[in-house]
Amino acid sequence: MSRTSPHPQEFSRRGLFKAAGGLGAAFALASGAFGTTTADAAPSAWTHPGMLHNAGDINRAKVRVAAGTDPWLSGWNKLVANSHSASTWTNRATATIVRGGGTGENYSLLYNDIAAAYQNALRWKVGGTEANAVCAANILNAWSTTLTTVTGNADRFLAAGIYGWQFANACELMRDYDAFDLAAAQEMMATVFYPMNNDFLTNHNGACITNYWANWDLCNMASVLAIGILNEDSAKYDQAITYFKSGAGNGSLAHAVPYLYTDADGYGLGQWQESGRDQGHTVMGMGQMGAICEMAWNQGDDLYSYDSRRFMKAAQYVAKYNVGDDVPFTTYTWGTGTNCSSASQTVVSADSRGQVRPVWAMLHFHYNRRLGLDDKYISQMYYDLVAPEGGGGDYGTTSGGFDQLGFGTLMYAK
Repeated sequence: MSRTSPHPQEFSRRGLFKAAGGLGAAFALASGAFGTTTADAAPSAWTHPGMLHNAGDINRAKVRVAAGTDPWLSGWNKLVANSHSASTWTNRATATIVRGGGTGENYSLLYNDIAAAYQNALRWKVGGTEANAVCAANILNAWSTTLTTVTGNADRFLAAGIYGWQFANACELMRDYDAFDLAAAQEMMATVFYPMNNDFLTNHNGACITNYWANWDLCNMASVLAIGILNEDSAKYDQAITYFKSGAGNGSLAHAVPYLYTDADGYGLGQWQESGRDQGHTVMGMGQMGAICEMAWNQGDDLYSYDSRRFMKAAQYVAKYNVGDDVPFTTYTWGTGTNCSSASQTVVSADSRGQVRPVWAMLHFHYNRRLGLDDKYISQMYYDLVAPEGGGGDYGTTSGGFDQLGFGTLMYAK
């Protein structure tokens, strides 16, 4: 398959997994197995680890880092240098997490501890250091047996979404470690995070269905999907996949990418739902939707290619604008509040243009290296502005610096 072919035949990801035996799907991809793109029901056999990283990702990073090979070594060095990766990190588990409303806000405790758990888990998986495994397990166990409530104003749904899928990913890396209490984590995710995720996707906090930006839906979809995988819960998995494809809110694919274009060089572009808002939240959307696609991919569903690779077109659009090029923009109109009062944006926003977030490695190494597609603007964004990617704590101390787990250079480079 040509690396620059604009319209290669799409893969049936689930079909490849069935034919090639899960991780062996990479060999089926390499040998050119093709079919109709599908996103079937939950897998009949779950893949673990099978969220942001599969066993092949982990083994590749382990081998390449041990050999001292770049770019994996550079990605590893970013991980080791991050203070959240220290095995001496002490958790600050608390029963009630508050995000939004000002008084009593303490959600930084949770996102910092999740980053520490995830990064220590990566150090254990890739470097084999027992102390990091102990640290990660201690963090996850403490929160799993302590956290009972996520609250605040409407922002509580952002906390339930973002920190839900991230916590589940740290747990997934640790699920085969004896000292990690998987059952406690599964119960906490199902009783604390999922009800809020489900409530938001179902009721949208009582607001007009178009009121909330795409990221609100996306993070809650990602949490439902991650909980489905962690708990091997087919109904939750299917709920997330179905919402991605046909949900009523702005996070479903067609609503998140409402307008499609082809630029002068022949590249497909897709206007992102938040592009008229600012670029920080727009790039955040690449990370949230990317996480959903990667988790589904590792369970055999190819959402990356769904609807003629609509998400890739959006990522190309966002990357093109953020590396400094012009993009087309169609006036975006939506309903706000509880009465759907009309609002509109007429131009793409330059606010936060060029902001660096560690979301691009996942997309580049999927579209360009797994599928062999020409991802010109995504590649430029990754190589010119981002690589090598760090993670939580490397992009600021506020919540925006922790909206993604990061370290894509280490874990996705191919």
